[in-house]
Amino acid sequence: MIRKEAMGLILKKIKSEPIISANGFISRDLFELKEKNSNFYMIGSMGLSSSIGLGVALKNPKKKIYVFDGDGNILMNLGSLTTIGTLKPKNLIHVIFDNGSHESTGGQPTAANQIDLSKIAKSLNYKVYQVKNKIQIENFYKKINSITGPIMLLVKIDKSDIVSKRIDITPPQIKNRFIKSLQN
Repeated sequence: MIRKEAMGLILKKIKSEPIISANGFISRDLFELKEKNSNFYMIGSMGLSSSIGLGVALKNPKKKIYVFDGDGNILMNLGSLTTIGTLKPKNLIHVIFDNGSHESTGGQPTAANQIDLSKIAKSLNYKVYQVKNKIQIENFYKKINSITGPIMLLVKIDKSDIVSKRIDITPPQIKNRFIKSLQN
C-alpha cells in the first residue's frame, strides 16, 4: 500500500475534522484527495505539523484534531512527542505514514528502519496502533471512538512514484481559512 492509497482510506473516515499535514508529498496528497478549509497544509516547515497539531488540539478540546506526518518529519522533531505525551491531549490523532524515506526530497532513507517509533510513542503516553493494509485501517476505525488520545496510528507504507499536484493556495489563505474553520 502506498501513502496516497492509505491516506484515501483514512480520509473516508474523517469528515470536517481539522487536519494539520506535514510538508511535501503528504500535504500534496491531502490537497488532491480531500481539499477543505479545515486542512492546514504545512509548506516548507519540516517536522512542525506535530507541534502545530498539539497547539490546535489544546485550544479546541471538543474537536478531534488529526496530524498527518511522515517518518522523516517526525524524526526531525521527536521532542514534540515528549510534549504531546506529557500534555496528553485526548483529542489528538497523530497519523504517521512510514515508508522509511524522505520521499518528497528524493527518497533518501530515514532512520525509521533502525528505530521503533511505536515503542518511543508508547513510552511517551501515546496509545499506538500499527497498520499496513485496508482491513487493519478499517478495524482501527471501528474502535477509535472508544479510545482517548493521544493516539498514534503508524501506517507502514511502500515508496511510490506517484506525485500529487502542488497546493495552489497561499500560506496566508491557508492560515486564515483554517482559523475560520475552527471557529465553527
